[in-house]
Amino acid sequence: MKKIIIVGGVAAGMSAASKAKREKKDLEITVYEMTDIISWGSCGLPYYVGNFYNDSQRMIAKPLEQFQKEGITVKMKHEVIGADIEKKEVSVKNLETGEVFKDKYDELIITTGASAVKPPIKNIDLENVFTLKEFTDGIVLKKAMMKPENKRVVIIGAGYIGLEAVEAAVNLKKEVRIIQLGDRVIPGSFDKEITDIMEAELRGHEGVSLNLNEAVSEFEGKDGKISGVKTNKGSYPADIVILATGVRPNTKFLEGTGIETLKNGAIVIDGRGRSSIKGIYAAGDCATVYHKIKKENVYIPLATTSNKIGRVVGENLAGKDREFKGTLGSAAIKVLNLEAGRTGISSDEAEKMGINYKSVFVEDKNQTSYYPGQEDLYVKLIYDADTKKILGGQLIGKKGAVLRVDVLAVAIDKGMTTDELAYLDLCYAPPFSLTWDPLNVAGNLAK
Repeated sequence: MKKIIIVGGVAAGMSAASKAKREKKDLEITVYEMTDIISWGSCGLPYYVGNFYNDSQRMIAKPLEQFQKEGITVKMKHEVIGADIEKKEVSVKNLETGEVFKDKYDELIITTGASAVKPPIKNIDLENVFTLKEFTDGIVLKKAMMKPENKRVVIIGAGYIGLEAVEAAVNLKKEVRIIQLGDRVIPGSFDKEITDIMEAELRGHEGVSLNLNEAVSEFEGKDGKISGVKTNKGSYPADIVILATGVRPNTKFLEGTGIETLKNGAIVIDGRGRSSIKGIYAAGDCATVYHKIKKENVYIPLATTSNKIGRVVGENLAGKDREFKGTLGSAAIKVLNLEAGRTGISSDEAEKMGINYKSVFVEDKNQTSYYPGQEDLYVKLIYDADTKKILGGQLIGKKGAVLRVDVLAVAIDKGMTTDELAYLDLCYAPPFSLTWDPLNVAGNLAK
């Protein structure tokens, strides 16, 4: 009987375990998870913290008992602290007893996810300084956020997690300040035309301040608890600080094994989830993913990709030959009253890649004026100047922006040109769109 060990029991790991077991019931599968929670979605954390819903268990996709019924052995509070590639065994520490033991495998799956980065800021260990990545992070942060005396929230970092934390704090009627080291929000994902609109939305909201090009140097405390944030430009009072300065793959325990990784520690895998070492697979936030436009392995930690590659790995463990063809980095975010989405590559990325590209930026409306609910809608289209193939797209607006990004994702995936997008048969009715959808218009204007 083939023995499979899975290190990490969140999205990718449990997706692989379930799929492999369904395909081949005689597989012996053991999952080691260092926390006491499995199969949950971290994407729900900001909304739990913001009290959009009350029951933290709603983030759990599938209970432990269900995996046990499927014949999958799950060892909670067990941390894999090392791996011997030659002997095909892992060293495991029982975090409750302190016992360390070895366990042999035929095939090993690394799905250890990523951890929040803590920047080198003085007094970072003060009370009420939080990260927002783990299940327990959400539990403790929500308790602090729900206290009426904690009125002022400072968020360090304006990436996806940082802006989602803004949404949470605003919903709880907190006074919010975002401090970002760079000159734009969500750097690297959206182009300036789109981030300018996001920044205007943030600055225009009462109780929200946005500080760009500012570096945090120190946290100030009183009686062991955060009281203020010092930067290179000023000092700001704070009752709560949320660190949202990025994530780092949890792969340190693999040091010395020779497994190929990117500089940040992300395990390089192929379309079948295989690492550079035979018999070892990886998936999720600890691994790379192939980018269809960039034609290279990149690090884009997204729940959608984690689940898909996890499923592919599960099928391959069961003897099938499945391949994940790659990602477009499709992602979406809600920024207060706006929604925004992106797919493919941005103008910034096209520039760095040396592509002969063009772009068009369209200001339009989401629907007809005579039906209630018309709002501004903005479309950014990036395309190859020679072939006119669509390379990337971004939309932002109050209504109807994100789902239109899905259309662009399909268009890019299937190699469509801007001319084809211009005449694509999209739905029309007064409550939903215009006779010429903003995507059609963008295609027409892409000369």
